[in-house]
Amino acid sequence: MKAIQLHEFGGPEVLRYETVPVPELKAGEVLVRVHAVGINPPDWYLRDGYRQQQLPADMAPSIQLPAIPGSDVSGVVEAVAPDVHRFSVGDDVFGMVRFPSFGDSAAYAEYVSAPASDLARKPAGVDHVHAAAAPMSGLTAWQFLIELGHDQPNPLQPKLHHPVPLDGKTILVNGAAGGVGHIAVQLAKWKGAYLIAVASGAHESFLRELGADEVIDYTKNRPEDVAHDVDLVLDTLGGPATGRFLATLSRGGALFPVFPGFCDFEDARQRGVTVSMTQVRSNGTQLEELGRLLDAHTVRTAIDGTFPLADARTAHERADHGHIQGKIVLTVP
Repeated sequence: MKAIQLHEFGGPEVLRYETVPVPELKAGEVLVRVHAVGINPPDWYLRDGYRQQQLPADMAPSIQLPAIPGSDVSGVVEAVAPDVHRFSVGDDVFGMVRFPSFGDSAAYAEYVSAPASDLARKPAGVDHVHAAAAPMSGLTAWQFLIELGHDQPNPLQPKLHHPVPLDGKTILVNGAAGGVGHIAVQLAKWKGAYLIAVASGAHESFLRELGADEVIDYTKNRPEDVAHDVDLVLDTLGGPATGRFLATLSRGGALFPVFPGFCDFEDARQRGVTVSMTQVRSNGTQLEELGRLLDAHTVRTAIDGTFPLADARTAHERADHGHIQGKIVLTVP
């Protein structure tokens, strides 16, 4: 089969379109003939050897090369292991494969072997491109805002993350036009929240269509100067700068940074603000629930652009450019 591999870490130029063996099925697995692959930040973190990601030193994964990046797929079941009864050959499925088992998901390929528990049936009314755009972004938003869905130790903080009630609350989403952000906006509205979206002004009409009640153009105003008495901030960008959102929150509010780097814990304590985060994990059951929302058009995935699998390098160059509206997807012929 054809796949994208990297033999060294670096920029988009290290991504090679090569012939590799079709993966062999193990117990509990499904072989998927891939139709589309969703691109996510962990893909370029893997590509550059995690040098740009703000991870604690003891969390930086060791990657064996050559490696095939990617985790998000949508396709058709080609084969199932004898102990798998949840899926049959010919089923349309989508999922986030083996995350966060860094470097083992291998989704940039014509075929992917995946644990059956990581997959869900693709909604009939959603094509493969839009389904491939959903898993990591959708599960991240779901596990931060709706339901964590597991009791695994949290590598980012001592306690498990706990979502908070959203109905009737004022929620601010930073990076609202991006992959996680644009789905988080829709899930929060579905749950009855008043939604403030932070993005560049170029995305305002897009975010209004998704249900945002207010849009703060960060190129004109600092959100911490404009937004006040917010109940929850979901910062999909995270990092050291996420502490600025403490000023927007009411006492008893919560700040959920999606990426590590927050360090203003004493300030948060004095303000009476809870800071919590988690690491997204594969979950086919939650994807089934999200799939029902996608099928009902309650939630939709936006596509910034599509590229053939062979042009993964160009797709990563687009990602490096930033200012993405929704998701970038690779298509597999």
